[in-house]
Amino acid sequence: MEIKALSRVRPQFTAAMDRLWPDALAQIALFPEMRYMGSKRRLLPWIHEVLDTLDFETALDPFSGSNAVSYLMKAMDRRVISSDFLNLSATIGKALIENNAVHVDGSAMKILLAKAAHTSSFIEDNFSGIFYTPEDLRFLDRVSCNLNRLDNACRRSLAMTALIRACVKRQPRGVFTISGDLSKYDDGRRDLQLSIEEHFFEQIDILNQAVFSNGRANRSCCEDVFKVDHGGVDLVYLDPPYVPRSDDNCYVKRYHFLEGLSCYWRGLDIDYSTKVRKIAKRFTPFSYRSQARDAFATLFQRFAGQKIVLSYSSNGYPDLDQLVEIMSETKKNIRVFKKEHRYHFGTHSRAKRSVVEEYLIVGQ
Repeated sequence: MEIKALSRVRPQFTAAMDRLWPDALAQIALFPEMRYMGSKRRLLPWIHEVLDTLDFETALDPFSGSNAVSYLMKAMDRRVISSDFLNLSATIGKALIENNAVHVDGSAMKILLAKAAHTSSFIEDNFSGIFYTPEDLRFLDRVSCNLNRLDNACRRSLAMTALIRACVKRQPRGVFTISGDLSKYDDGRRDLQLSIEEHFFEQIDILNQAVFSNGRANRSCCEDVFKVDHGGVDLVYLDPPYVPRSDDNCYVKRYHFLEGLSCYWRGLDIDYSTKVRKIAKRFTPFSYRSQARDAFATLFQRFAGQKIVLSYSSNGYPDLDQLVEIMSETKKNIRVFKKEHRYHFGTHSRAKRSVVEEYLIVGQ
């Protein structure tokens, strides 16, 4: 096993630096950062260094999350399949990974903002007094219903991604575990002063700029990692939930409102006994210490025919030595890259700043 420390950190993405860094990193400067648990957005330059040492043409990212790494691999001119069992992530993937050319233009905005006679009031009826103002909720209902009038799936996903990002910007800390009177979180930030409609307009512009083509037939899907098709794939980038030392790693718990919004709660059951109107958690064996080792063994066996790049952290379970041991059952050549990283999750003054070691475990 070879262990390397790639700790070079790219300065701020500026025009002056573009000529010193690969084109891929110039492109990912346009990727819209979203407060998302475990997002690798700030680690992309380091991940790029590691991926750039590997020979691959097609990549699968089956825990796509915010789609930051899928976007990086697309910018590296690879054909990318992004997937996640959350529709929220699959929607972002269709907007920015599968989509090579479609934008939300003026005619689409006119459709999205139209005050249709038969707009549903589902969001206002179910989340009044929980999240956002009545005006915000009515805007979400109106745009969500008008999305179906757009004639292109990628355009619908791009508009929905803008709506999702608007909701994250408007919600203190970007999570949906808190509700009601949130004035104690109002620290004067601009994001909390703008309405969702104002955020939506800004996000449409940001996302339109992020759309690009790498000339490949990229794809986004909503599948479990153990079911997603990986035929013809050269490399699999794995970023499963980390089994934490404390608390939990449940994305549905934190982002249930966004997951519901992404499909307008179709097919989802709302738990009305909960204050924030939760939806049911999705099972993953990577959330439980008792199942995680077996889950990794099954995962590595499933992708025995592909190069594997596993992203993990020193604050997760199993630990590094255990992961290498499990991977060695299917991979002969294993390299480990390490980087110190500080997670900034949350925006309030007491938000925990966790310093960890990030790992990229490469098996061939």
